[in-house]
Amino acid sequence: MAEYSKPLPVIETWNAPYWQAAKRHEFVAQRCQACGYTHLPPGPVCTNCLSAAQDWVQLSGKGTIYSYGIYYQLWHPGFTADIPYNVALVQLAEGPQIISQVVDCKNEELDCGLKVEVVFEDATAEVTLPKFRLVRNNS
Repeated sequence: MAEYSKPLPVIETWNAPYWQAAKRHEFVAQRCQACGYTHLPPGPVCTNCLSAAQDWVQLSGKGTIYSYGIYYQLWHPGFTADIPYNVALVQLAEGPQIISQVVDCKNEELDCGLKVEVVFEDATAEVTLPKFRLVRNNS
């Protein structure tokens, strides 16, 4: 595997199950046992009611582009070969939103409201990143 030069997440005790699932190409989120709220990013407490009682649930990986931006300015040297690249806010079918990237398409194809599905990029031997691709009519 080639050396990965882009920023990587900090894996801590409370978010480790999320990254372990991603490594298995599974997409999960935390669901609060107290109020039922499903949330990302993972954290030590529910972002709705602050309860620490949470479970991990499998997500469908389906969603829509809520918003996006195209980066033309280089902010990190790891993205030099990617300029211009997109960053998208994806509204997941289960409710949470996640900031990621839409891959395998031209930036000009992106628009708010388009359907997307999760894909996984094995960035390093330890870290797999959830990204998204457009749902094509013939797929």
